[in-house]
Amino acid sequence: MSRKKIHQNSVAGREELTHFGYQNVTATNKTLMVRDVFQSVAPHYDLMNDLMSGGIHRIWKSDLIREIRPQPGMKIVDVGGGSGDISLRILNKTSCHVTICDISDVMLTVGRDRAINCGQLNGPDWICGNAESLPLPGGYADVYVTAFCLRNVTRLDAALRDACRVLKPGGHFLCLEFSKVILPIMSNLYDLHSFKMLPLLGQMVTGNRDAYRYLVESIRKFPHQEEFAKMISRAGLDQVSYRNVNFGIAAIHSAWRL
Repeated sequence: MSRKKIHQNSVAGREELTHFGYQNVTATNKTLMVRDVFQSVAPHYDLMNDLMSGGIHRIWKSDLIREIRPQPGMKIVDVGGGSGDISLRILNKTSCHVTICDISDVMLTVGRDRAINCGQLNGPDWICGNAESLPLPGGYADVYVTAFCLRNVTRLDAALRDACRVLKPGGHFLCLEFSKVILPIMSNLYDLHSFKMLPLLGQMVTGNRDAYRYLVESIRKFPHQEEFAKMISRAGLDQVSYRNVNFGIAAIHSAWRL
């Protein structure tokens, strides 16, 4: 074996490992694997959200938008919002400047098509990029909002630091994400629904059981409410708080850049 080949192997062996659901993978591979998951489920993503949650995710997102309190002229960054579900609702309420950033170009295509079908032709802006390093200038946004995205990023701490970077002083960080169920009896029922029913639904609707098995596993690997709040604080954001919805199946975390 050549010296060059030995060096390449040793570098690969030192590459940072992380989790993709319950698998251990390299950080580089996780980013690619997550993108592939969302590329494959993009055409059915919102339908699956309705089926998986019985439509409750729509109520959670309405709560999230109420916390944004969108005002005319406000600059809002919607991270991981490629389907346009949250951003289009915001634009239906008021004339903000909304930028969607998503790692999946297929999700962005689905969202753009949805916007056209809804007659929304004056935004949002659609950008393909990674939440760990958003292609936006520092101090850009009044609001950074994300829903069901951050548990999929490879380096969560880097994504939170970048959220702080892109917010203006006084800017608001809001994250809706699946979390830890706080009632034991609900937790057992939720596990049964998640690990048995959701991959089966994924197979039936999208033809991709593995994608939805990963998405369930990613929920279990995500930090619980208090731990995530501490991570947000360590990233440089302040006044961190959270509110459980549906017994902690999901939580809305809020913070501010001072």
